[in-house]
Amino acid sequence: MSTMLKLNLDMNVLNFPVMTIDLAKLEHNTRAVVDLCARHGVRAAAVTKCYCGDPEIAAASVRGGAAWLADSRLENLKRLSALDIPKLLLRLPMVSQARKVVCYADLSLNSELVTIRALSSAALEAGRVHGVILMVDLGDLREGISPTHVVSTVGEILALEGVALKGIGTNLTCFGGVLPGPENMAILEGVVNEVEAAWGIGLEIVSGGNSSSVCMLEGGALPERINQLRFGEAILFGTEFAYGGRIEGTYSDVFQLHAEIIELQEKVSVPYGEIGLDAFGRKPVFVDRGIRRRAILGIGKQDVILDTLKPLDPGVIVLGGSSDHLIVDVQDCLRPLEVGEVLSFNMHYTAVLSAMTSEYVTKVKLK
Repeated sequence: MSTMLKLNLDMNVLNFPVMTIDLAKLEHNTRAVVDLCARHGVRAAAVTKCYCGDPEIAAASVRGGAAWLADSRLENLKRLSALDIPKLLLRLPMVSQARKVVCYADLSLNSELVTIRALSSAALEAGRVHGVILMVDLGDLREGISPTHVVSTVGEILALEGVALKGIGTNLTCFGGVLPGPENMAILEGVVNEVEAAWGIGLEIVSGGNSSSVCMLEGGALPERINQLRFGEAILFGTEFAYGGRIEGTYSDVFQLHAEIIELQEKVSVPYGEIGLDAFGRKPVFVDRGIRRRAILGIGKQDVILDTLKPLDPGVIVLGGSSDHLIVDVQDCLRPLEVGEVLSFNMHYTAVLSAMTSEYVTKVKLK
């Protein structure tokens, strides 16, 4: 309940459920990751999509030393326009949005020549030069071209006006779960060397991945040519998501969720009667713990993905929920509870991602 006390607000004034965002801790985490990167010649892009590009939240990462703000959605980059820092579009641009891309993003990740040509035309029309990072697929099977096609594709890009090839990049872990390692990172470095030799250019950016690269970074195993990493989870939660390890000196509780108890009853642990599918089309499975004290909280799956919520009160167990209800076992909670009280939870990436998009969750930023 420490975060609730820090709010210093009357619970009757707050519209629950509430998600708190500790901006001081986020700035601290950003600085810790930026410093780690600097020791290995890498600059950090702070990914803002988890919190929908909220400029006040993003400003904490700017103060923490991030070199870029990066997001997958143009709507979010538009919100960030007032922050004086380069903006990177993470999701491959849509041809239909080329004009908006060159307006709100300084550079973007790309893998399709037809899109890069559209960006070229849009940039010339706007009197701008748009930066392009050409993405290479190293096995994760999300975005990127084959390493064997990079040199010829670079030649096509260099012939275009309005766009500037800023670098080569890759993405790992997000779709196929492929981890960054010496082999695929060596391929990336080799591609970069091949491009520079073939076209007599020097690439400004070699973007080697995301928070899953933290282990290689900490171990000094990241190739020297890689000089950019794109961090969401590492900055927001102090973790690398390849193995789930903690980053030394970071906070894991930047984001917390607070929900009000709307029912508190003793009930059996297993539903009785014929069991069919639940509201989400799945057949639930229950553990028989006997008669237990259970609380229902006024938040549900429409507001937040429940799976990664971690109760702050020892002894509280998340059982599950429906669209509008979160059900927890409070039999072993160490403090007395009443209807109308609030339970608090630490959150992880998927929980924050969903709660930020819910208009039913009040967001409170702690300075």
